[in-house]
Amino acid sequence: MADLDFRALLGRWGTGVSVITAQSSEGPAGGTVNAFTALSLEPPLVLVCFDLSSRTLHAVRESERFAVNILSAAQQETSRLFATKRPQSDKFFETPHRLEHGAPVLDGSLAWLVCSLDSELRRGDHVIAIGQVLDGGYDEHADPLLYYRGSYLQPPMSKEN
Repeated sequence: MADLDFRALLGRWGTGVSVITAQSSEGPAGGTVNAFTALSLEPPLVLVCFDLSSRTLHAVRESERFAVNILSAAQQETSRLFATKRPQSDKFFETPHRLEHGAPVLDGSLAWLVCSLDSELRRGDHVIAIGQVLDGGYDEHADPLLYYRGSYLQPPMSKEN
């Protein structure tokens, strides 16, 4: 494995982009992730992977609730902002949002889910958080933000093409 560039290999997997948000006693927190997937339809469960040093993970643990904001093609700057180490207050000051069931939901998202923290599992340098979906919504007219090999892409079926 030493000769393998694992990060470059994983970059060949095209993904959607999401921002995970939570409300803690210190205010809202959020970070960009692409390690998000559905786990179960019945009951509705999702999983999200957090780096062990994630500030968002701390807020998720404290509140036991989080939102998955699946970003639209118009939200590249939102993705970039939430991927930074800037103060959380700056991120949310610059990003219109609202609270849904106690979790921050970003305006303009393609879709959103609010989840209660069901369980977590630590493996390697990440924590897998499993969330039970409490509520959600979507914009049927927006296109997804896609990420592949370190770049954002417009989907081929995009209305902008």
